Amino acid sequence: MKSQTKEIRASIHRVRIFGRVYEREQVTAAVVLMAPVLFAVFMLFILPVVQVVVYSFTNMTTSQRGTFVGIENYKYILSDSKFFQSIRNTVLFAVLKLVFDTGLALAIALMLDSNIPLRKFLRSTYFAPVVVPVVASSLIWIWFFDPDVGPLNMILEALGLQPLLWLNGKGTALISILIFSVWKGIGYNVMLFLTGLQNIPDSYIEASKVDGASWWQSLVKIKLPLLRPITNFIVMIGIINTFKVFAEIDVMTPTGGPGYSTAMIVTYIYNQAFGRGKMGRACASSIILFLIIFVLTQIQSRMNASKTVDYE
Repeated sequence: MKSQTKEIRASIHRVRIFGRVYEREQVTAAVVLMAPVLFAVFMLFILPVVQVVVYSFTNMTTSQRGTFVGIENYKYILSDSKFFQSIRNTVLFAVLKLVFDTGLALAIALMLDSNIPLRKFLRSTYFAPVVVPVVASSLIWIWFFDPDVGPLNMILEALGLQPLLWLNGKGTALISILIFSVWKGIGYNVMLFLTGLQNIPDSYIEASKVDGASWWQSLVKIKLPLLRPITNFIVMIGIINTFKVFAEIDVMTPTGGPGYSTAMIVTYIYNQAFGRGKMGRACASSIILFLIIFVLTQIQSRMNASKTVDYE
């Protein structure tokens, strides 16, 4: 009888949540501690997302709240040639940047992982551009790309090559942005690859040497498979970052470049919102951008889900 009474009293101080039993004091403490975080998440993420979705179905502008117009904003965007041009620019930029970012970062990390002179100095040198503000570095590179007094054209002329228009040319503007962007962000990927290389057990490399494997065979058969999780992370983050690139585009080619050649999806969203005051269309464009990034990251994640490799 006493044991039953104790069980009844104990059950009063317990609560079942999602099939698991917790002490009421623990639940109360968790609610108190999590309440500020949940409130911040609601106000800074959930509520703005809901508002963007709602506004995408209205003709809201910067001067009026607007009325419900259904999918008219989406119809306009999907029939706008500038939107599709911005998508083409973004996809081209993303593909090229991911290729150069990943390939060059891996090559530099392999170099820094070997015994070379000034290795510590070079590590900090490659990472330095990452910590420089985008706007400040963009302004410096505008001078580099100057067709008249820029050092890049001076180098080309010294080599006997034809100078380029760089940011002022329709065919070279996007490549110029790509060069700057790779320089700006490659140091972060180098550090990630270098960390992965240094975490590979030395016993693996020594065993491959005992078996007579060359440097290239060790790289292809051991290092690259073990670096696959880091490579997947770099590619996923790269997809997200390249599809929302904006700062360097806005500073170096504020009007979208010659012939709209450097305009990205975010540039299109910005122009709709603050250039033309069409907030409803900007919100609809943001939803489309979110769906594109979501689909691409899900495809990339599923493609590599079964290919993860452990170090043990």
